[in-house]
Amino acid sequence: MDVEFVPIAISLSIALVVIMYYYFRFRTRQEHQQTVRAVVDKGVELTPEVLDRLGEPKPRRNADLRRGIVGAGIGAGFAVFGLILGEDDAVRPLIAVGAFPFMIGLAYLGLWKFRES
Repeated sequence: MDVEFVPIAISLSIALVVIMYYYFRFRTRQEHQQTVRAVVDKGVELTPEVLDRLGEPKPRRNADLRRGIVGAGIGAGFAVFGLILGEDDAVRPLIAVGAFPFMIGLAYLGLWKFRES
């Protein structure tokens, strides 16, 4: 009976993280809009550069490189864990699970390598 709660708890945890991400993103945008309204109400002129800085943060130059290294590392970690564990029933599934983040990491590394400068 306790085993049935594990998938439910995992699903609810993932849902909670996603909901919190979007909620705090919404709150940040709302606060930016309130800041702009307060500045406009005071009669200060806003330039496009100031509005651009208040908006979404610009992605870092090496963001794809970092994501690629982390993804490939997580995927390789799953594969190594399966190999170290050494049980025949665990090796192939853990390598298969590790293949997904590994391939996503390789895709990010490709995006980083071939992006326009």
